[in-house]
Amino acid sequence: MLYVLIAVVAAVVLYFLFFRKNEAKEVAPPAAPPSKVKAKPASPEPAAPPPGPSQEISPPPPPSRKATPSVRPSGMPAAAQPSRPPLGDRDVEVQGLRRGLSKARAADGLFGRLRALLGGKREIDASIASDIEEVLLTSDVGVDTTSLLIGRVKEGLERGELSDADKVWDALRGEALKVLESGGSARGLVPSAKPTVVLMVGVNGAGKTTTIGKLATKLTASGSKVVLAAGDTFRAAAVQQLIVWGERVGCEVVRGKDGADPGAVLFEAIKKAEEVRADVVLADTAGRLHTKTNLMAEMKKIAKTADKALAGAPHEIFLVLDATNGQNALAQAREFKEALGLTGIVLTKLDGTAKGGVILGIADALKLPVRFVGLGERADDLKEFEADAFVEALLGREAEKDAN
Repeated sequence: MLYVLIAVVAAVVLYFLFFRKNEAKEVAPPAAPPSKVKAKPASPEPAAPPPGPSQEISPPPPPSRKATPSVRPSGMPAAAQPSRPPLGDRDVEVQGLRRGLSKARAADGLFGRLRALLGGKREIDASIASDIEEVLLTSDVGVDTTSLLIGRVKEGLERGELSDADKVWDALRGEALKVLESGGSARGLVPSAKPTVVLMVGVNGAGKTTTIGKLATKLTASGSKVVLAAGDTFRAAAVQQLIVWGERVGCEVVRGKDGADPGAVLFEAIKKAEEVRADVVLADTAGRLHTKTNLMAEMKKIAKTADKALAGAPHEIFLVLDATNGQNALAQAREFKEALGLTGIVLTKLDGTAKGGVILGIADALKLPVRFVGLGERADDLKEFEADAFVEALLGREAEKDAN
C-alpha cells in the first residue's frame, strides 16, 4: 500500500514538472513572433533574382540599363512615353521660326509654291527643274544662287538619284543648308573683348536702331552690361528712339548734339564703357545710301575712330538688311562688303515677306554668316540664326498643319 501511494505522488509530481511545462511552451508563443520579427532584418537579404520580363514591365523598381536590352521584348520601348512627348529646345525654336515665316510658308509663298509643285502624284522628269527654277527666281533667291541650286538638282535627275518628289524636296533642303552654312558657323553675338564694340551699319529704314534695342535686351537679360552709342546724329528721332530703349532695358546711352561727329560719339561711348566696365558697346549709325561713296568713306572713318579709342575695335560690324527689299538688299550687301570689313548679317522683317529666298542669295553672294533674323516687333522676335533650324522651319514638311 505504501508503495502504491509513493507511486501516485511521483506520477503527480512528474506530470506538473514535465507535461505542464511542455504545454506552457506550446500555448505561449505570443512572445516568439516579436523576437522573430526583430531578428529577421538582421539576417542578410537574399540576392535579387536575375532580371526577367516581369521586372521590365513592373514600374517599381525599373530595370537596370544593362539588363534592359536583353530582356525587352521586340519593339517594346525602354520606358513608357506620352502620346506627344514634350518639345525639345530645337522643336520649340523651329515652331517659333515657322510662326515668323508664316507668309513664306503660305500657299503663295516660297514653301507653299514648292509644296504645290512637288505634291500629289506628279511624275518627276527633267521639266521639274525648270518649274523649280521659276519658283526660286520669283522668291528673291537671285540668279546666281538659283543657277547653283538648279544645277545640282539637274545633276541628280540625270544620274537617276531624284526619282520621286520626296527626294527632290530633300535635295533642295540639303542644298539650301549648304548655301546658308557657306559663310561660316558663327551665330549670335559672343563678346570677344571687354568691351566688345559692335558697329551696326545699313541703309535708312533697315531697322538698325530697333535691332540694337532688341539685342541690348537679349544681352542684358543674359547678364551682360551694355552701353549704347547714338551715332545717328543726323536724325533726332533715332537718338530719341535709342534713349527710350536704354531706359527700358537699363543701359547707359552716350549721345552727342544734333549733327555732331558720329565718330566722336562712338569714341566717347567706348571710353564710357571702359570706365563702367561694360561688356558690350552697341553703336548706331546713320542710314547710308549704298550708292554714295562719300558716305561709305565716312563709315570707314567711324571704324578707324573706334580703333583709336580701343585697339581692335570695332570687333564686329553687322550689316542690317530689310528682307522685304528683295534683290535690292543683295545689292546693298555687296556695296557694304566692299567698303567695310563686315563680320555678319542681320536680316530684319522676314515676317513681312512671302518670298523669303533673299536670305539664300545674300548668304551665297557674301559668304558671311547670318547672325540674327528679325521675325516681328517684340524684343524676343530677334532670333539667333541657326541654319539647320531655319531650313527646317522654311522648307520642312513635317507638321503640315503649321504650313500656313
